[in-house]
Amino acid sequence: MQDTDQPSLTFLGATGTVTGSRYLVEQGRRRILIDCGLFQGFKQLRLRNWNPFPVPPESISDVLLTHAHLDHSGYLPALVRNGFRGRIHGTPSTTELCGLLLPDSGHLQEEEARYARRKAYSKHRDPQPLYTLDDAKAALEHFDPVPFDTTLDLGDGISACFIPAGHLLGAASIRLTIDGRVIHFSGDVGRPTDPMMRSPDQFFGADILVTESTYGNRKHPPVYAQTELAEVINKVVVRGGTILVPAFAVGRVQGVMLQIAQLRRRGEIPDVPVYLNTPMGANATEIYHRHHGEHRVSWDDCKAMFDLAERVRTVEESKALNREVAPKIIVSASGMLTGGRILHHVVSFGQDPKNAIVLSGFQAGGTRGAALVSGKRTLRIFGEEIPIRAEVIQLEGLSGHADADELLAWMGTAKPPRMTYVTHGEPDAADALRFRIEHELGWDVRVPEHLERVSIKAPR
Repeated sequence: MQDTDQPSLTFLGATGTVTGSRYLVEQGRRRILIDCGLFQGFKQLRLRNWNPFPVPPESISDVLLTHAHLDHSGYLPALVRNGFRGRIHGTPSTTELCGLLLPDSGHLQEEEARYARRKAYSKHRDPQPLYTLDDAKAALEHFDPVPFDTTLDLGDGISACFIPAGHLLGAASIRLTIDGRVIHFSGDVGRPTDPMMRSPDQFFGADILVTESTYGNRKHPPVYAQTELAEVINKVVVRGGTILVPAFAVGRVQGVMLQIAQLRRRGEIPDVPVYLNTPMGANATEIYHRHHGEHRVSWDDCKAMFDLAERVRTVEESKALNREVAPKIIVSASGMLTGGRILHHVVSFGQDPKNAIVLSGFQAGGTRGAALVSGKRTLRIFGEEIPIRAEVIQLEGLSGHADADELLAWMGTAKPPRMTYVTHGEPDAADALRFRIEHELGWDVRVPEHLERVSIKAPR
């Protein structure tokens, strides 16, 4: 590793895409990685996961995680397997959730590689996983949790602080200080009106701001999530259908379960069976119970959310659901239909018009979920083209990301940073937010390029 005279920031991911969050900060002989996410969606992005990491993993001193979602943490097992020997810092909740997400990711990749090998639908003669369950378990040995609002000394004049960001249990903005220079990484910023998570802490200024822009080109409609969900459930049950809810096992599953539990308690939906077909989602719900102070949900609602569904633990139980024709609700990962048990349910139920597929979160470009939102009615699943005749519904009221107005309000009371970099959004969303920051706030702002390196200048 070579000394760097001027501290620098390199954008290793989340540029031109809403996935693959990775930022490298260099100071002297220290390299600090902010987030270590998987690229998802379009194939040309997913192929980046297989490229050699842009710097030798063994040269990285520490990894700081904003939160546990795989587009922020999911490359860690490969980083550790390939030579990283430092510590991984995140909040206690983030550490616990990664303890579920990373092994599950490794297991699913092994499972998908075996399935592709058995069915011979991969172009590779012997398809391999990006990393394994054992790789994920090895990565967990490097975690070192840090509480919110606590200064973490990283040495050589560098410190970090994790600031509540809403969005997800344990999610944080990271405030990195380097010899008086302050770089603020927004992470994923939650909504002030989120029914589950507490509001994000306000942004109070920095020399450099790196902000997400997932919904940078739109405003969330003024709809009530429970109203949307009740309408869907009632009409599909009346026609004898099954409702599939693809949902991120960490965060969105808990939000969906909360809404269904509250609707059922008030008698606004029929008492049909609800199945939670994601063991990781069930385990994550238990973590929400343990960290009750981080969210808004009352103890009674938390218990109702936890007790609502029948948990589907085994593959055999999951397959049995596909043979059950009675009306029901199946909540299962993954939220963008990129993998997991939900794909088998889509094959079984997606071809019948009496059923419904209810998309409950953001759908990144290149995913099956995004294809359905755009109107496509065939999906390639397990090497076959599957016709989708079920009704496709996108819920608008369950988003865990701040929209453009909320992002501007989050940052707008602060003193202007020296530079703001807009990342973690599709190109149109990132550029739309850039335009608004420039013209409404009057700040210097840019959308960086992939692998672009910028200098972190000394404070004024």
